Amino acid sequence: MTNTQLNTLESKIPTGQVRTRFAPSPTGYMHVGNLRTALYAYLIAKGQNGKYLLRIEDTDQNRQVEGAEAAIYKTLADCGLIHDEGPDIGGPVGPYIQSQRRDIYAQCADLLLERGGGYRCFCGKRDEEEESGEKAVAKYDGRCGRLSPEEIQGKLDAGEPYVIRQRIPAGTTSFSDVVFGEITVDNADLDDGVLMKTDGLPTYNFANVIDDHLMGITHVVRGSEYLSSTPKYNLLYQAFGWDVPVYVHCSPVMRDATHKMSKRHGDPSYEDLIAMGYLTDAVLNYVALLGWSPGGEEEMFSLAELTRVFDIKGISKSPAIFDMDKLKHFNSAYIRAMEPAAFHELALPYIRETVKSETYDTQAIAEVLQQRCETLLDLPEKVDFLDALPEYGTELYVNKKSKTDEAVSGQMLDAAIPALEGMAQWSRDAIHETLIALAQSLEVKNATLMWPVRIAVAGKLVTPGGAVELCAILGREETLKRLRFGREKLGA
Repeated sequence: MTNTQLNTLESKIPTGQVRTRFAPSPTGYMHVGNLRTALYAYLIAKGQNGKYLLRIEDTDQNRQVEGAEAAIYKTLADCGLIHDEGPDIGGPVGPYIQSQRRDIYAQCADLLLERGGGYRCFCGKRDEEEESGEKAVAKYDGRCGRLSPEEIQGKLDAGEPYVIRQRIPAGTTSFSDVVFGEITVDNADLDDGVLMKTDGLPTYNFANVIDDHLMGITHVVRGSEYLSSTPKYNLLYQAFGWDVPVYVHCSPVMRDATHKMSKRHGDPSYEDLIAMGYLTDAVLNYVALLGWSPGGEEEMFSLAELTRVFDIKGISKSPAIFDMDKLKHFNSAYIRAMEPAAFHELALPYIRETVKSETYDTQAIAEVLQQRCETLLDLPEKVDFLDALPEYGTELYVNKKSKTDEAVSGQMLDAAIPALEGMAQWSRDAIHETLIALAQSLEVKNATLMWPVRIAVAGKLVTPGGAVELCAILGREETLKRLRFGREKLGA
């Protein structure tokens, strides 16, 4: 790439605009750490009226997983993390795809050779093992970096294959990170890593730097595992004469105090969490708080609210532990806050898993469920008694707190059945008034009456609502049928 060509690309880089990117590799599932990186990059850009871009880093063709790229697009779309522009500054919206930019990397590699920041290495297979990480190798000794121009030309004339390595200068390299502060490394601890492979594709480090520069990225958000590579990135920026971006390295998301989250150990991906009945908004809200604090008591934020309140200074250098119980807390809060009609639409497929009868009012069922579930997967089990009363034993009628046993329960059902039979109108309010009045006339606590009624109509200890709500959903005929059956089970 000539200086003129490079200047043409660089001339498109906007001045003074905050620009971030999410740059996943399609080599696996979209884990929670990936989602958090995407979210933070989005919030940093959008909070300052900047641009948030998407780049697919697919240069490692051997590790690509079928369907992974589609999963990335779907996850980001579901979460509302919609990227701007691409694959060229000012061009139509779309992701930057590294495998489609190999000509740019090859031209930049030539430019780097001209400027002395890299050199051709003819050492063969060893460099491929080094790049893949599949075999532990000793630090490369830089022998090809000491070849004379005549020796290099001789190898080129002989058609020897080569890679391009980064030339690491003597001295130290320092950089500043928003989260981890100032960091200095001895360049002697860095090796002359491969930048361009023999197949003409760049390695991660090289393509990463070139694309970040040509995309005009001002803030690089990524995991703290890349801290050790950052000095090598900076040396590339210096070799090209480019400005270094602001670094925001985020500590890992952990399963516990000592283990990172891992699919191999059964930790869920974003897609897994959705399949487990969690809401996207709840997941996104919780993920935002994994390593970031808003600085107040409030924890519940929509994406729009996060965009307004997010501050880089709130990111912690301490690892964050993913707590499923805390996520359930968020999820249940989001479910309760939904509009009833929206929840009914969302819950209906889950209700229908166990409730096949068309006689029941699914909106009434959803209304009862909305305040009593943590995830959508809770729903089928909570209403499985509606179509068919489950087998149950009379021990369920015994409850010390409500002061009921089998004998008392029988007495309560003896009174409840005729009282409900005599109702002129079957509605929740009417059922409530009838049973409350009955408890008063029997001079018992409400719970003493309600307990056996609820057990009789549901046949289980844990139900999504109380006796009144369940009777209203079941209807007069089915309710009375179940109450009579319960009375018979209790005997004389």
